[in-house]
Amino acid sequence: MIAVSFLRVFQPLDTLAEAERVRWERSIVQGEHQGPFRPVYRERRTSRRGRLGLLTAEDDRADVRLIEGRWYVCPWRTPLRVLASLLTVRETVPSEMADALMPDADARRAARELARIRRRDPRAVPAMLQSSWHVPIRWFALFDDAERRLVERESGGFRMYYWTPLPKARARAQRAMQVLERGGLDSVAEVVRDLDEWLSCFDPRCAVELDYADVCDSFGWTDLDEDHSAREVAEALGALEAGDPDRAAEIYQGLAGRWAEARIRESLN
Repeated sequence: MIAVSFLRVFQPLDTLAEAERVRWERSIVQGEHQGPFRPVYRERRTSRRGRLGLLTAEDDRADVRLIEGRWYVCPWRTPLRVLASLLTVRETVPSEMADALMPDADARRAARELARIRRRDPRAVPAMLQSSWHVPIRWFALFDDAERRLVERESGGFRMYYWTPLPKARARAQRAMQVLERGGLDSVAEVVRDLDEWLSCFDPRCAVELDYADVCDSFGWTDLDEDHSAREVAEALGALEAGDPDRAAEIYQGLAGRWAEARIRESLN
């Protein structure tokens, strides 16, 4: 099994349009968000030449949280995420591999389908991002160390997560972009800008969660308890803002080194 971490946007249930609110209320009452999910799959072949086939879930669900007496939902929007992921393949792997996995003609079809969905609903963007085997360092720029939680899971093991209101996450992202740009790190600022633009698609009443999820299983309690990645990102940004790039680089390299060890698992798999 591939260990995956998530960055999710949760919307308060009581702020949803009536039809969607009723749908998720029914799901919560019936307990569909609890226990294992048994999706119904439909085979879709994206290439006429038979290079790549997919199994996509016909049914959709949502992650659900009860925070201070208020219900929040993060819809999976599986078809939307599948299309976005297919296009990402061509951007993240060597061109010869991209052509084998996702030929240009299939990528164009996926792009047209994604555009059609978004024309119908401009707010149709994935409500979650995911990363295999590690947590991307840029995600930590959205959070404060005080928002970090480490708890035991009922099923065994531990869970590490951060939770913050969306406006705070955006304010931190924008501050990070300004500091990075002034420090001459435009390429790093660009990936943080991408996060902020993604968050801008959602209602300001939403909340943002960074969930280590299955990545937690790669670490013991002590490693997780000593992991204060968001604080280290904030310290690196503070040092850069104060005109101490050497200190900023030292903090960042230590953080990047730890997560590089986790990413080795991605290469091995």
